[in-house]
Amino acid sequence: MVVIKAQTQRSQPMNRADAMGRLQALVDSVAHAPRKRIATKPTRASKERRVEAKTHRGAIKAGRRAPFE
Repeated sequence: MVVIKAQTQRSQPMNRADAMGRLQALVDSVAHAPRKRIATKPTRASKERRVEAKTHRGAIKAGRRAPFE
């Protein structure tokens, strides 16, 4: 249920017309579905950055381990 209140005008018919106009604008704004996003592949540079970050993080964690004897 949608309630649209209009009290800007002094006459009821003008307020009713104002409310109907705002209701129509609300219905029109949600009537169309947004366009679907097209999934894209990650770029080569982003893959390289990701692998480099993983390697760096692994090196940090390897440095925390006790030395091998």
